[in-house]
Amino acid sequence: MNDAKRFDDLPDKTKEFLSGLWPDELDTLNDGIRRVRSIATVEAFMKWMIVGILGIAVGMVMFGESVAKIVAWFRP
Repeated sequence: MNDAKRFDDLPDKTKEFLSGLWPDELDTLNDGIRRVRSIATVEAFMKWMIVGILGIAVGMVMFGESVAKIVAWFRP
């Protein structure tokens, strides 16, 4: 797409905002976007870690109860 027409579909308020940014502000904005992506990745990882740990804990409890029931069958 032509560079002159690349931002034509953006709202006027967004065009004003982007055209008013200084180069160091653009760098900060890019760093912020990368940071948010990293946080989202770590957040998803931690969520599944917690789900996994809880699943293992519940599975261990269920396994322990099953073993206790089987042992109870063999006791007089």
